[in-house]
Amino acid sequence: MREYSIPALVEVPASANLADMVSRRAGEQPQAVALRRKDSGGRWQDVTTRQFRDEVYALARGLIAAGIEVGDRVALMSHTRYEWTLIDYAIWTAGAVSVPIYETSSAEQAEWILADSGARAVIVENEVFGQMISDASDRLPALEHRWRFEPGLAELTASGEQVDEATLAERARAAGAKDLATVIYTSGTTGRPKGCQLTHENLLSDVRNAFMGPLTAIHAVPDPATLLFLPLAHVFARIIEIGCLEAGIILGHSPSVTDLLPDLASFRPTFILAVPRVFEKVYNGAEQRAAAERRGAIFGRAARIAIAYSRALDDGGPGFGLRAEHALFDRLVYGKMRAALGGRARWAVSGGAALSERLGHFFRGVGVTVLEGYGLTETTAAATVNRPERQKIGTVGLPLPGVAVRIADDGEVLLSGPSIFRGYWQNDQATADAFTQDRWFRTGDLGELDEQGFLKITGRKKEIIVTAGGKNVAPAVLEDRMRSHLLVSQVMVVGDGRPYIGALVTLDADALGPWKERHGKPAGMTVTELREDRDLLAEIQAAVDDANKAVSRAESIRRFRVLDTDFTQEKGHLSAKLSMRRTVLEKDFASDIEALYS
Repeated sequence: MREYSIPALVEVPASANLADMVSRRAGEQPQAVALRRKDSGGRWQDVTTRQFRDEVYALARGLIAAGIEVGDRVALMSHTRYEWTLIDYAIWTAGAVSVPIYETSSAEQAEWILADSGARAVIVENEVFGQMISDASDRLPALEHRWRFEPGLAELTASGEQVDEATLAERARAAGAKDLATVIYTSGTTGRPKGCQLTHENLLSDVRNAFMGPLTAIHAVPDPATLLFLPLAHVFARIIEIGCLEAGIILGHSPSVTDLLPDLASFRPTFILAVPRVFEKVYNGAEQRAAAERRGAIFGRAARIAIAYSRALDDGGPGFGLRAEHALFDRLVYGKMRAALGGRARWAVSGGAALSERLGHFFRGVGVTVLEGYGLTETTAAATVNRPERQKIGTVGLPLPGVAVRIADDGEVLLSGPSIFRGYWQNDQATADAFTQDRWFRTGDLGELDEQGFLKITGRKKEIIVTAGGKNVAPAVLEDRMRSHLLVSQVMVVGDGRPYIGALVTLDADALGPWKERHGKPAGMTVTELREDRDLLAEIQAAVDDANKAVSRAESIRRFRVLDTDFTQEKGHLSAKLSMRRTVLEKDFASDIEALYS
C-alpha cells in the first residue's frame, strides 16, 4: 500500500463561508473588475466587486423576503451565464443551499433532483425549463416558488427592498465552514443520481489550497481572466467559478458552444478549462481544416514536431534542429491555434476524464500547457493536479495541499482531506459504502503512485473487463487512444466474459463531410452507408491498430463495429460530464455487440 500527501497551505476558519468573499473584496478593492458580462450588443462589460456585491445583496434580500430560510434548498437550472454566478452567491448570502440542475436534464431527472433535495424554490433560465418543472408541480409538495430569470430576478430584487441591512448581515453570517453549501447530484452512469453534500469548508479548502498554491502561476499575470463554458451544474466549473472570485481572476461566461470561438477571441482569457473531449475536438478540427485546405501534410509534420518538442522538454531540452523547426511551425501553425483561443492563453486545466498523453504533449508543444487534474464531485473537484512548475504528462499530478492519496491493496485510489464531501443526501447506506472503516473515500478508480507522488489513473474498478480467458482489461486505455483519430467520436470497448475484446465506434459528424470530399464519396452518403465503406473501415482499422500498440495481444481489439448513430446525452448514452453510461449502451446496442462475436 502506497500513500502520499502534502500538508495544507490554507486552513479554513470555522466561521468562514462562501458569502464572505462578496463583502470582503468589495470592501478591499471596490473598483477591481470581478467579472465581465455581455451587454445586449454583444460587448463585454466590466462588473466591479462593488457592483457584484450590490447585485448579490439585492437578490439575497429578495430571497429572504420570499420566505427562504437558513438551510433551505434553492435549485437553479440554467446554461452557463453571468446570472448563474449571481444567483449562486445570492443563495449563499441568504444562508440557503444551492442545488444545481443540468440544463440538459430530462423532465424526469429535474423532478427527481427537486423531490429528493426537498427544494423550496427553483430559479430557471427560460420558459422551456419552467414548463418542464410546472408539469411536475403536483408531485413536488415542498416546492413553493418558481422564478424565471425574466421577470423573476427583477421582481425578487424589488420585493427585497423591505429587508434591512441587519437582517441581511445576519443571514450572510449564518452558515459556518461545516455547514452545507450545495447539493450537487452526480450525473451517474447507472441508477438515480445521488446528491453529494458539499460544505463551505469543502469548497473553500479546495480553491484556496489550489489557487493560492499549486496554480498560483496561472493567474500571476497581468489581468488574469478565464471564460467558463462548461456547465456550472458540474463541480469542475463550479470550483473554477469560486476560485476565480476568491483569487481575483476576472470571470466570464459563454452559454453556447456555437459562440465559443468568437467569445474566446473577444474575451481573451489567460487560461481556459475544459474536459478532454474539448481538446480532442480542437485538435481534430485543426487537422480537418488543414486537410480541407490541402495542408494536411504540413499540419501532420507540425503536430509531430510539437509532440517531439514537448517530450524533449522532459529529457534534457530540445536540440538546435528541433528548436528551429518548432520556431518555423510556431509562425505557420501554432500561433494560429493560440489566436483561436484569444491569443493570451498559455495554460489550460483539464479534468473530468483522462487526457491522452499524446494530446498533452501536443498542446504543450503548441504553447498552451494543459495541466491535467483528477477529482470527483465527492472530492469537491480537484484532489490532484499537475503544477506549472512541476508537471508529468500522462499523470494527473500531485495531491493538492491538504489531500492525502492512498493506493489500496487492490489498486483502488483512496482519498482523505478537508475537501472530501460529508456524504450523500438522505442516503446513509451509499455514504457508508463510499468510505473505508478509517474514513478514506473510495473513488472507484484504479491508480498508481510513483516515487515522487504523481498519480496515474489506470482504469475504473467497476469497468474492468474480464475476458473468457481470464484477462483483465482496462477499456479506457484503448478508448482514449482511439478517440484521438479524426473520424472517431466515441468508442466503447466490450468483451466481458467474451473470447476477445471488441469495440463499438461512432463517427464524428463534423469530420465526415471533408473526409467524403477528399475520398471522392458522394456528399449525400449517409452514416448508415459509410459504416460499410471499405475506405472508411480502413481508417478505423488504422485507429484500432494504433490503440492496440498500447496493450498486450490478449488485451487488444480484435473486431470493431461502426454504429450509424452517435452517443448523446439526449439519448441517455452519456452523462453530463460526457462519461459513457455503459449499462445503457450495452442494452441499446446489444445486437451490435452480439454481431462482434457472431
